[in-house]
Order: sequence, then C-alpha cells, then structure tokens
Amino acid sequence: MHILVTDILTCPRCGPDFGLILLADRLEERRIYEGSLGCTNCREQYAVHGGLADLRYPPGPALPSVAALEVAEDAAIRLAALLGITGSPGRFLIIGSGAALAPTIAALVPEVEILAVDSALASFPEQPGVSRVAAGASLPVASHSMRAVALTGGDERLAEALRMLAPGGRIVLDPAAPGGADALRGAGLQILLDEEGVVVASPPLDR
Repeated sequence: MHILVTDILTCPRCGPDFGLILLADRLEERRIYEGSLGCTNCREQYAVHGGLADLRYPPGPALPSVAALEVAEDAAIRLAALLGITGSPGRFLIIGSGAALAPTIAALVPEVEILAVDSALASFPEQPGVSRVAAGASLPVASHSMRAVALTGGDERLAEALRMLAPGGRIVLDPAAPGGADALRGAGLQILLDEEGVVVASPPLDR
C-alpha cells in the first residue's frame, strides 16, 4: 500500500468523516508492508499485513488465501479504458472481482495508483501502483477522493461508490444490474455508455 493512500482511508466504524493514523512497522520505497491504522475517535486498530489493509468492521474471519491468477491483458485494457485511465496521475478504485486486474493495469500505466478492494487479494504480492484493501459493506474511503470507481461485483455498494467519486469523475458498473443506468440518471449523473451490460456515467463538475 502506498503511504499517500492512507491519507484518504477512513474508519469503517465511525464513518467517512474520521480519518486514520498510520503506524508503520515496515516501510519500503513509500509502500507499507506491515503496520496498523488507528482511529483517533473510537481507538479501533486495523492491521496492515503483507501490504493489505484489513478495514473490516466488525473484524471478519481470516482472509482467504487465493493464488494470484494470470489475467488476460485485453481484459485489463478494457477496464482501464472504461475507467478513463489515460496515463495522467490519479487515484482509481476497483471493487469486487475486477480488482484482480489492478496489477496488470498498474503495470501498463505506471503513473496511476489503483485502490483494489476485494478480500481475495490478501495473498497477492505487493507491487507498485496497487494498494489493496479488505472491506465490509461500508467502504472506508474519503468522500469525493476518487477520479473513477468501478463496481465489478454487483451494485450493492452503489451509494458508497457515488459518495467517493470526485466531481467530473467516472463510475463503471460492470456488469450493471437491471435499472443501473436509470439509478445513475436519478442520482444526477450523465450516462456515457450503456450497452452489453456495462454502464459508464459521470457526475457534474459542480456536484
């Protein structure tokens, strides 16, 4: 996990208005391998182990050990295009199974930092450009802090994803549930793409 990402992580117990303080036990080239993140409000402590921050509250069972699978480069390029990743610096968030594509995207576009949220990433190796997080129903990330967000495991976290999206950013539903485009229109977003089960939308700059 990149040390600057900790600036936008928040307490899953207290909510997005409460940031976390880092205590790093092992820090190499601005990446955190071991340590903890603490909330000054509730005093809860969240472990960082192997580069992954476990921000589940209440704490969950041991994270699964899943071997990193080789992914098709064209799938990573496709998701990067949907997110609008062009090479300029920025923070991007991928939630769900598509987070497994984050290492390939980061290798292709080294200027970006991708926050990858999926418990299955616990056994993935730490690498530049990817900050891994395990999270529960609430997403412990500051509001309006993400240039783009991809929901790749269902729309249950749609409200949270919209909260984290910066003005003028981009949200990707892949796959989108029925009515996904209508839900985004109802929230005031402009639909950029709606075809083959994928919806891409953007909020106004003055949201």
